[in-house]
Order: sequence, then structure tokens, then C-alpha cells
Amino acid sequence: MPIPKLHHTDSGNFLLLSGPCVIEGEAMAFEIAEKLCILSDKYKIPFVFKGSYRKANRSRLDSFTGIGDEIALEILKAVGEKFNIPVVTDIHTEQEAVLAAKYVDVLQIPAFLCRQTELLVAAAKTGKVINIKKGQFLSPNAMQFAAQKVVDAGNNNVMLTERGNSFGYQDLIVDYRGIPTMQKTGFPVILDITHSLQQPNQSSGVTGGQPELIETIARAGIAVGVDGIFMETHPNPSVAKSDGANMLPLDKAEKLLQNLVAIRKTINCL
Repeated sequence: MPIPKLHHTDSGNFLLLSGPCVIEGEAMAFEIAEKLCILSDKYKIPFVFKGSYRKANRSRLDSFTGIGDEIALEILKAVGEKFNIPVVTDIHTEQEAVLAAKYVDVLQIPAFLCRQTELLVAAAKTGKVINIKKGQFLSPNAMQFAAQKVVDAGNNNVMLTERGNSFGYQDLIVDYRGIPTMQKTGFPVILDITHSLQQPNQSSGVTGGQPELIETIARAGIAVGVDGIFMETHPNPSVAKSDGANMLPLDKAEKLLQNLVAIRKTINCL
């Protein structure tokens, strides 16, 4: 996967896409990136910093959506330059694909938009690596068609991300059979270990979550052989402006990654 500035690719470890749900400010972004870079180097984990510059899929009109597109994108660019790491952000329209591609290395297609042909084509035409999150409503096998749209538009640099399937009205469940199914496409498959634990459609209009199960979801994914882990983290999730209910506290990241690396080494020896 030709992601610029990606280090430790020969370590045999999983790829890590991690950072805050949304960019809240430069100081917060730098704090998280610095901590994750230290862990990336310590455990030889290829690392891509993640941060949304805008949140478009919110339950309520008064939900926080961002600090301003250009401001947040400039912060993402600054993170990449300061720490010499690749950066990923999500996009929602064809126009956003063109805009965000000027600042980041990887464009992410949100799960609810994974079937939007014009969005996938616009993202593909930027030449960036495209990470497509699997819709909660799709079978793993159906993701081959989303990936093929990007390929047919002239871009073979695709990743697919599992983030759980709708299970009733207010829960998600991860079907680990979907990981090898999506790997048959030949593209890397990432497991989102935080959004998979969301509890959507709460009566308050704010999504809930089960962060205490993050390591459970992650361990199982590594054991199955997933190519990468997607994880949102924050110094204090209780005050995060978006998705705090299912984010991992930043001070718990090292122990989690240490355990996952140990499992990965064991799997690699089998």
C-alpha cells in the first residue's frame, strides 16, 4: 500500500489508523499525534494519523461539526509535516475530495456513503489512497463492488474497513467472517475497534458506546488476521466534542497496542 511517509512497514505488524474523532484544535491534535508516534516507534507499528476535519453525519442539528474546514485541514497538514507521518480524513462530497486531497495522504469514505458512486469516483481521481468503510447495512462480499468503482476510476490504492453491522435498532455486531471475505478482494482490510462498539439511535440523539470492550474487539481482529486497526482516541473522552462515548482514553493506548503486537507476533509464527 503506497502511503507516503509510512514507517515500519517491514515489521510484520498491523497498520494503525488512529487519532481523535474530529479535530478540536492544534494543541489537542499535536498531543495525540506525539503520543501515538512514540508508540509507533516503540512497537514498530506503521501509523497513519486520523482526524475528521468536519463531521457531517450527526443525529442532531446542534451537534458539533468542526472548527472550520480550512482551519482543521491546515492542522492535519501540520501534523503530517511536524511528525513526518501520513494523515487520513473522511470526506462526504465530490468537492470535499478535491479539497481534502490537498492536505492529506488518505481519503476515507464514511460507512453510510460507501455506495455513493460519484463520491468514490471523485476520491479515486485524486490519486490518494482510498479507505472505504463498510456500510452497517452491507454484507462483506458486497464491498468488492465499492472497491471496484475506485479501481475502474483508475486508482488501485484501496483499503476496506469493517466497522460492524446493524443489530437491531440500537446496536452493532462484528461478524469476523467478513474479514477474510473482504481480504479476498486483494485489498488490505482494517478493523475499526471503536465505531464497532457504537450504540446508535439513542433517545437523547447522541450515540452511545461500549469502550470497555475495545480490547476484546481488537484482540479478536488480530487473531483473525486483520491487516490493520482503526482506533479513535482522546486525552479525555468525557469532554470530547464528538463520539466520546466509544473512544479509547489516550493513556490506555500503550497497553492495548502492546497486547495487540504480542498477539500479532504469535499469529505470525503459526
